[in-house]
Amino acid sequence: MRILGIETSCDETAVAIVQDHSHPAQRILASCIFSQISQHQDYGGVVPELAARAHLKYLMPTLHQALFDAKTSLEEVDAIAVTAGPGLMGGVLVGLMAAKALALALHKPFIAINHLEGHALTPRLSHAISFPYLLLLVSGGHCQFVEVQGLGRYRLLGTTIDDAAGEAFDKVAQLMGLDYPGGPSIEKSAGQGDPHRFTLPIPLKGRAGCNLSFSGLKTAVRTVVHSLPYLTSQDRHDIAACFQRAIVDSLTERAEQALKLLSMPVEHFVVAGGVGANQALRMALNALCKRYGLQFVAPPVALCTDNAAMIAWAGLERFSHGYHSPLNVKPRPRWPLQEVDNFFSTL
Repeated sequence: MRILGIETSCDETAVAIVQDHSHPAQRILASCIFSQISQHQDYGGVVPELAARAHLKYLMPTLHQALFDAKTSLEEVDAIAVTAGPGLMGGVLVGLMAAKALALALHKPFIAINHLEGHALTPRLSHAISFPYLLLLVSGGHCQFVEVQGLGRYRLLGTTIDDAAGEAFDKVAQLMGLDYPGGPSIEKSAGQGDPHRFTLPIPLKGRAGCNLSFSGLKTAVRTVVHSLPYLTSQDRHDIAACFQRAIVDSLTERAEQALKLLSMPVEHFVVAGGVGANQALRMALNALCKRYGLQFVAPPVALCTDNAAMIAWAGLERFSHGYHSPLNVKPRPRWPLQEVDNFFSTL
């Protein structure tokens, strides 16, 4: 079985082809991504109109490259999967309409995928783990703890009450004059800084539940920056190190709270999403898992950030269980993971 996946929910134009194979290393036949980072750097964040225009321009060349890399043709693909939300409406619409056109022209099944489900199922693509497991989905637009009980069975344990961690990374990086995207820039700068020079709050530490918050932390960083006469290079490194430490400590403490809220025993704790590529976070979560006797799973960095392989894989899992979507599916800027099954019918 071969599934073609398309992802255009934000600023990555991505197309991938995956196959059903027992060995994870043999599953991804092609995964092509056109990054728009250079087009958005001057703005310190994604400009929706620019992103949508870039998707229009680069989607077809990216599709052709994926087919070439996979040494396959559209006729050999069994189904077309695409991100239908959540995301930026203009970008989602570009990918969704392209996927519908391909499915209709090729007489192939069409599968509308929730972007968050793509992240949630990534560890099954990269590590072939079994249900259930605890997921920390942490990215630029989303931050939540989810008990992944099975395909389409997602129990939300906690979520951010204001900003996502990835957004906080971007805003703090912009505040300090670091490059976009903020996550990699701050991680690089933090490597040269003192994580104990400034005292920053650990949001919601000790509170019941596992909700998250990062708005106050951003404000605290702004206060530190404005308290300095001017920012030296070492100041930036130290602030980056302190901020990263606060984020990691918050996510780790909240993760420990999430473990107490599980309704069933799990063997794996998974991190997914762009912020999941942060090495300091991975080390802290791995140490937490060792204390609780869990296996920590972090997909390869290329599968943490937005990509089409995760969308294709989610499509494969759905299709193999007899699911498909009607062609009248509309793009959704917001689509809670708990409502994911509303877009499917059975073959």
